Amino acid sequence: MSYRKGHHFTLEKHSYSSHAGIDFSKVSEDELRELWLETLQNGMHGLCFSMYEDGQKPGDVITEEQVSRRIEIIKPYTKWVRSFSCIEGNEHIPRIAKQQGLKTMVGAWLGDDLELNEKEIAGLITLAKEGCVDIAAVGNEVLYRNDLTKEQLLGYIHRVKEALPNTQVGYVDAYYEFTQHPDIVDATDVVLANCYPYWEGCPMEYSLNHMQQMFGQATDAARGKKVIITETGWPSEGSTLRGSISNAVNAMKYFINTQAWSAKDDIDILYFSSFDESWKVGAEGDVGAFWGLWDKNEKLKF
Repeated sequence: MSYRKGHHFTLEKHSYSSHAGIDFSKVSEDELRELWLETLQNGMHGLCFSMYEDGQKPGDVITEEQVSRRIEIIKPYTKWVRSFSCIEGNEHIPRIAKQQGLKTMVGAWLGDDLELNEKEIAGLITLAKEGCVDIAAVGNEVLYRNDLTKEQLLGYIHRVKEALPNTQVGYVDAYYEFTQHPDIVDATDVVLANCYPYWEGCPMEYSLNHMQQMFGQATDAARGKKVIITETGWPSEGSTLRGSISNAVNAMKYFINTQAWSAKDDIDILYFSSFDESWKVGAEGDVGAFWGLWDKNEKLKF
């Protein structure tokens, strides 16, 4: 690690505005890297857990040893870990995270395979009954992908709530889905919103304000329930999406701004993601492999 104890380049020295974030105009790239590292070492609310090494993909069964190694790497920097599934080795994530003193948001992955959905729901309930689940996330972007009808999704949510009366239950989707589906808000305890200025083609200099507007829309839809930003991030390389430019400088700036806002306004954010994952290039294009704070070899990226 290149961190130097006693360096004088601290976040407090930088002017921060509530919508634009840190003023990066006088920050060199070397200073930006130091500021990124300092921000990481100051710790964050939460991180999305990246499960798969090079050559692995969803459907592969992952060992406890691999999960344990990756939890060890991230645990000094985060209070919460978010997982996305409860089968094929994903069940190790909340168990090991809990052993390491971390809080857990545990997802049951729901799709159009109803048999697999049953395994996921059973796995989530089992983990929660073991005391490994702080927040249960029943499905991730199911409505966005049109994998299930809303009635099917609500059925799963009600089943989990009934089985786990003492666990907070939510559903994760793009922030605007909660405006369109108030009955999903009614059925859950907490609103779990994914907010990605990048995917909406937003230039970096407006990205913090845009994320705040997304959060505001989810907050309006939540009608008094707590809103957690369950994913946000910026890719460090890959193709450009309209005004969103994928590069290392923007990835560092976005992370710093996100964490500064999270700390100043007490916003719960689970950053996406911990490690780069090569398998993700399919659906998301070439940027899919470059969302991590660590690279695919588990080395800090900047």
